[in-house]
Amino acid sequence: MGTLVLSLDAELAWGFHDVDPPAERIADARRAWRRLVALFDRYEVPATWAVVGHLLLEDCEEPHRDHPAGARPCDVAPGGDGDRSLSSDRAWYGRDLVEEVREADADHEIAGHGFTHVHFDHERMTRLFARREVERTRDAAAAVGCDLDSFVFPVNEVGYRALLAEADFGCYRGLAPTADRTAADRRVRKAAGALLDRGRAPLVRPRVDEYGLVNVPASMYLFDGLGPVTGAAAALHDDPVAKRAERGVDAAAEDGGVCHLWFHPHNLTEPADYARLRRVLERAADHRDVGDLEIATMGAVADRTRRPES
Repeated sequence: MGTLVLSLDAELAWGFHDVDPPAERIADARRAWRRLVALFDRYEVPATWAVVGHLLLEDCEEPHRDHPAGARPCDVAPGGDGDRSLSSDRAWYGRDLVEEVREADADHEIAGHGFTHVHFDHERMTRLFARREVERTRDAAAAVGCDLDSFVFPVNEVGYRALLAEADFGCYRGLAPTADRTAADRRVRKAAGALLDRGRAPLVRPRVDEYGLVNVPASMYLFDGLGPVTGAAAALHDDPVAKRAERGVDAAAEDGGVCHLWFHPHNLTEPADYARLRRVLERAADHRDVGDLEIATMGAVADRTRRPES
């Protein structure tokens, strides 16, 4: 039986801490978060929600030492004082949204996504900073009764994995086989968009790494625009990204592999965005209902990888 994994990077304003946080986009993310809970319930689909730890707080007095956004980013209301502003409470905190995920009918997993979404690369983050991000993530989750097993690195910058193991995390989302690692990669990918359209989301193989963590690699970012191809295809009432994702789901069902799709709640702003996700969920549900696909969380896949069937 094949497996589909869906993971979401749930960040609100923390996902934009390195730019001027866009109030409308964050407000869209809050609306999308709730709509996604309902959509997953409709299709009986569990997902891994990788939540920035600070969102689990009700308030914050922490100085956020050495944070690139400044000492008190969570005091700032995105959008300033105009009509398009968003209160700091709705931008930098999201415990209410997390509770809706936990109370959903679908058996979702809450995962860690750093405490303030600082990237885990060695140029931007010291080991001490990384340790604080990991430990504060676990502490914030424990305070609301969440025992975390899975971790998603902000912007997929995989680093300081030993600290995850020390903090008793069990798995993380690794890089996709086709991940863009350099600017040259991105240029080649954009130029090859038409060819990529005819492909599929690759299947991945979870494995235990040298730290005892299970790497559950991503297959594909569900809101990859594939350059100009998407716009042209949309005009013809087709969606090349949805097609690649559907083919990945089909391949997992046929070959018994793992297809791991990921995205952010803030990606869903237009009806076409929800239509893309519904296509994937419908295809997956069809395979599940005939018995050739399971839909599982990262944590469930990691458990199976650690304890393979004899």
